[in-house]
Amino acid sequence: MRSTAWGRLMQACGVAAALTIGVMVVFVGYDVLARNTGLPAMAWVAELSEYGLALATLLAAPWLLWTEQHVRLDLLQMSLSARAWARLYRAAALLCLLISATLAWVTLAVIADLRQSGALIMKSFTFPEWWVYVPAPLCFGLMMLESARQLRAGPRPKDGTP
Repeated sequence: MRSTAWGRLMQACGVAAALTIGVMVVFVGYDVLARNTGLPAMAWVAELSEYGLALATLLAAPWLLWTEQHVRLDLLQMSLSARAWARLYRAAALLCLLISATLAWVTLAVIADLRQSGALIMKSFTFPEWWVYVPAPLCFGLMMLESARQLRAGPRPKDGTP
């Protein structure tokens, strides 16, 4: 794959998602070991995992879209003519663009509402609730931009070059 600033940003999303999952695995693994061996347990690990799973999912989504490793029916691609596939590909990119733009807008509205209300999350950690939502509009915005790129560029060659 070509190395562009956009490509590096998309790869960084994938790496960040993987690192988030890796950190969760280490903490959960330690927590399980600690609970079974009498070592000091970390009560906040479950809460960290809740936030980490959502964050990893949001971070992975733009990367998956960019690498075209998201859910798609390759069998359909093989059965359609190149022209029909290009039309379907662009229609799917347009739909993804519209959905991503809508979700980015909605999550921005949620953040604004939560900031105005001053809502707090008070569990193991205490912090403003809107912080939880900050990655959502950023990642949906990246998906929107990637969808626009795919809409303009059309399907990739069979070798997968972006």
